[in-house]
Amino acid sequence: MEDMSLPALFEQARRIHLTASESAVDQETVRKGCEALKRCEEMVGKLGLFSSNETKDDISTTNLKYILVPYYLAELSEKIAQDDRIQVVKASQAKLKEFMSFCEAMELVPEEELESSVQGGPNSFADRRAKKIARFKRQRAAESKLLEIKERKERRGRSTKATALSTPAEAVEEDVLDDDGEEEREAWLTTISLAVCKAFDLLEMLKKEEEMLSAIKEKQLQEGENEVSQAILDDRTKRAEAWHRDAAARVRYTIPAQPITCATFAQDVIEGRAQVSQAHEHKHQPLIFGPASLVGGNPTIYHLFGLHRLPTMSIEEAGLREMEMMNKFQERNAKLMEEANSAWYKDNAKLRPGQEEDEDEDDDAAQDKARAWDDWKDDNPRGAGNKKLTPCG
Repeated sequence: MEDMSLPALFEQARRIHLTASESAVDQETVRKGCEALKRCEEMVGKLGLFSSNETKDDISTTNLKYILVPYYLAELSEKIAQDDRIQVVKASQAKLKEFMSFCEAMELVPEEELESSVQGGPNSFADRRAKKIARFKRQRAAESKLLEIKERKERRGRSTKATALSTPAEAVEEDVLDDDGEEEREAWLTTISLAVCKAFDLLEMLKKEEEMLSAIKEKQLQEGENEVSQAILDDRTKRAEAWHRDAAARVRYTIPAQPITCATFAQDVIEGRAQVSQAHEHKHQPLIFGPASLVGGNPTIYHLFGLHRLPTMSIEEAGLREMEMMNKFQERNAKLMEEANSAWYKDNAKLRPGQEEDEDEDDDAAQDKARAWDDWKDDNPRGAGNKKLTPCG
């Protein structure tokens, strides 16, 4: 590695970074890429390729790609597996900050990011969301532009081969060199812009990870592992109680329906024998479902707001009771169906006294009525009583 030139060393490190970004690689390859990038960083510093008095327009096209060395080193350093994760996170953050400060000096950072960093970052959720959406749009635009440059370069390469036979070689080479130089500069500037977007996201993620790791380490040093676990459980309990307090505050602005706590009345509603709006008396013990671990717990929150009832049985006991109710319901229905299909019920339906005589009398009365109506229509033709409305009436 010491005998390699700067372009070859950077190309090797860039390929390792690309492989590590697209798929998982072993730790040996990651460490080799970090060593190559550190060697590139030393050579760039010794050669003095960049100056604080320059801007992006003053940097040559061949040297633009070396601006990405700190960014590549930060991403590869973050992938190193080490017992002390906090040191890895801090080293990666330092390289990202170095990269972003240099890009800011070279006027390569968007104005929106500069304004938010000066203001100390957005406070509200809407501002953070808008900032992430804008950053995501810039990232997608940079990726699309890089793909367009790649396709344009491939098309020009094919057309150059086609026109090489009919055009002098010197003229073709001059045009190709000019186009390649412009496209190469545009491609590296777009790549730097894409790296800036990713660097901001990675820096935010590493800051959150560092805060979390520092908090865990501090709790482990003070209280030990068992007490940390208890603190986590207490924190979850506080969150649950806060959620119930918020629910109690919100319930004042709504009018909830009265819950059905009587199992018999609920069964009547399901089977259509009663309406939900009807009043009912709680003659039976209400079935309250819930885990057995909550039975006999601290009822302070629930009694304070009066929103919930503590469970009196476990889920298994409630399931068994519901199964018993369903079996009784099925047995009763089976008994009713058996009685309905029995011979005694059918014989009673057949042997109803006077039923056939009543039907015959109804038929005779209907026939007499129909005949009387036909006779009346024969005696009174249609329109016979409207003679005054006729022309000769």
